[in-house]
Amino acid sequence: MNAITPTPTIVNGIPVDAVRGLIDAVAGDTAAGATRWRVTNRWQGRMRSRATVEGFQIGGEPVNRAFQMYLDEPLELGGTNMDANPQEYLLASLNACMIVGFTALCALEGYEIEHLEIATEGDIDLRGFLGLDQAVSPGYDGLSTTLWVKGAASAEQFQQIFETMLTTSPNFHNVTKPVPVTPRLVVL
Repeated sequence: MNAITPTPTIVNGIPVDAVRGLIDAVAGDTAAGATRWRVTNRWQGRMRSRATVEGFQIGGEPVNRAFQMYLDEPLELGGTNMDANPQEYLLASLNACMIVGFTALCALEGYEIEHLEIATEGDIDLRGFLGLDQAVSPGYDGLSTTLWVKGAASAEQFQQIFETMLTTSPNFHNVTKPVPVTPRLVVL
């Protein structure tokens, strides 16, 4: 008798069985869900920097990953306009994190997606960033995010996924809740 190997379930390109396996592993052992992330930026001259990712940790185990991203500022803000600026990366990271969560949640429910797009925007008053007015915030006072989706779920089902995503997205949390940061200067 030949053994039948089950076909892995793939929804929206996501290996659902692997995601369920991760969920089960973390539910059974909280240490398995502990992750640590690190990005190092090095100045490249003018307003440009190179961000380097060497890896992360999951469950106390290192995972090697090698990526580089470049950041800059528009010419109007003193940069070379060669790359997106930190604000654009922040908004892109927020959007990407929400796409990951929304897509994964849809896959776990078996909802296929035909189209998914997220736009986030906000205003920054440069008087705060430039130190010209201490009463003006140097960053965003608010952001507006819109998600458009088309796929094999009802509006109510997509709304449920959307609400769950908002409560579980790491970057939505990081942007909407105060996250303590411990700054430290080391002079070489």
